[in-house]
Amino acid sequence: MSAKNHDICDSFCPSEANVADLRDKALEVAGLSEIFKVLGDETRTKIIYLLAQRPLCVCDLATILEMTLPAVSHHLRLLKALRLVKYTREGKMVYYELDDNHILNLIREAQEHFAEER
Repeated sequence: MSAKNHDICDSFCPSEANVADLRDKALEVAGLSEIFKVLGDETRTKIIYLLAQRPLCVCDLATILEMTLPAVSHHLRLLKALRLVKYTREGKMVYYELDDNHILNLIREAQEHFAEER
């Protein structure tokens, strides 16, 4: 006696229009995985969260996170490339901050989800 696999459809008969519509819908989220890949690294998520508190320089971040300056700079380059952080120069100092609060909202949503009781 074999158990029925509930993950396999018995039939699937969408119309061509439904398939085309759903393919278009899937394209609406194309590229978003890059943001989630960046957030998949806990160090980068911590950097974003810290920068949401206040602007910080590379030295500040390195001290807080107990990392080397080159390592922090590497993470910041990736975050800048995705327009998640921006910087301002004050004399010789460069301060980083969030580009906008959209990414912080994603982090807060994830925190809420993580904190939910099962």
